[in-house]
Amino acid sequence: GLASRAKIAPSKLLMPLAFGAILGGSCTLIGTSTNLAVSGAMQRYGMQPYSMFELTPVGIITVAVGLIYMLFVGRKLLPARGGEESLTEQYSIREYVSEVLVLPASHLIGKTLGEANINLELDLTVLGIIRGEEQKIAPSPNEPIEEGDLLIVEGKLADILNVKSEAGLEIRADFKLNDRDLESGDVELLEVMVMRDSNLVGQTLKSANFRQNYDLTVLAINRHGERFLDKISSVRLKFGDVLLVQGNRRLIEPYVVQGEMLLLEDVSAGSMRTAKRGWAIAAFGLFLALSLSKIVTGFEVPLAIAVLLGVLLLLATRTVRHTELYSLIDFRLLVLIACMMSFGIAMEKTGTDKYLAGLIVTYFEQYGSTAVLAGFFALTVALTQPMSNQAAALVVLPVAVQTAVALGLNPRTFAVAITFAASFSFITPLEPACVLVYTPGRYRFMDFVKVGTILTIVAFISAIILVPIFWHL
Repeated sequence: GLASRAKIAPSKLLMPLAFGAILGGSCTLIGTSTNLAVSGAMQRYGMQPYSMFELTPVGIITVAVGLIYMLFVGRKLLPARGGEESLTEQYSIREYVSEVLVLPASHLIGKTLGEANINLELDLTVLGIIRGEEQKIAPSPNEPIEEGDLLIVEGKLADILNVKSEAGLEIRADFKLNDRDLESGDVELLEVMVMRDSNLVGQTLKSANFRQNYDLTVLAINRHGERFLDKISSVRLKFGDVLLVQGNRRLIEPYVVQGEMLLLEDVSAGSMRTAKRGWAIAAFGLFLALSLSKIVTGFEVPLAIAVLLGVLLLLATRTVRHTELYSLIDFRLLVLIACMMSFGIAMEKTGTDKYLAGLIVTYFEQYGSTAVLAGFFALTVALTQPMSNQAAALVVLPVAVQTAVALGLNPRTFAVAITFAASFSFITPLEPACVLVYTPGRYRFMDFVKVGTILTIVAFISAIILVPIFWHL
């Protein structure tokens, strides 16, 4: 919405938004799940877990450096895609939707849409009927066809042109399609993105009975800049596909809540508990106050207790309903973190961490402690590309700690460097924040490589300079 009002291409805003979220997450303990995972694993090596704001000084400085880079360099590298005047223009629907006039001699007069069987006879889908001043969008099969009706039809260009040979029908020559022709009353043109766990992934619109099950009409599919308008019913859907649909917004919202789809604009206020916003802010304030209790009163409230009290306040005020709790927890992430912690323990039990640390000491000690720290930072960043951030951090952590001990250095410094390195994943669009903006911004893979690689180098230099200052080697 902001990009549209400012007449700026969405691709100019969405990637900086994602990068800002990643950098901002490195500022506090709860900013990312990676911070929490490393903090929990550190206790196995005799180190205290992170405090709430221990990472904040370096995090804020890195955010500032990243902001300067994006303002003066990164924004010049961003592509300019999207931001067309309307969805019909964006998807080039003009070439595939037309308006057909029912002439007085047409044999379709008096029949219903179902009886006329236009879909099979002419290979066209009727999206709407204009009858005088009245518009019927997404008409039912029982809708009768009358003389002078204007049928808004969708189909292949060749099939639309074949209407000229059909007795009693003709293409309206001055037809100019825009979004309003496909919207009426509760029926709108909307963009929805197929989510990772959606039942639609791997299915075609035909096999999923999309129109019957979802009561929506798909007009086009966008897959990272590749647009499908012809025979879209046979396209096998993938995670990240954007569907241009015609239908009622209220019918989409339940699927948004279930994680089937993501509506690529604000969900209407009807699905939000706007009256509970104050309680949500109060719950966060309670959690924040308890987190700062040690600084203010000298008495430390454990993080788990602070979080639990905040959640209990949300439940007590019904800001979050108890039936929604399990759906808000990503159990796959919990299992992943648990498995990678077990992997770290296995490395300790078998002596693998000490063996790898010995090799690093043998070959890299001569280059100095900062070089070794930089090496672990670079290794963690490299591993975050094919692996999740949490997995990469928990794999490298035991080796880094043993290396620090062997070199007589501070293991906490290495743990902090690995924590920041695991969060700074800008090179590929595999980070969750980047995945969300990848399709709406019409980005390509190399867009992230081009902009994100330089940002990763900038963050790397900042961290290697700052981490040893705040956590002495």
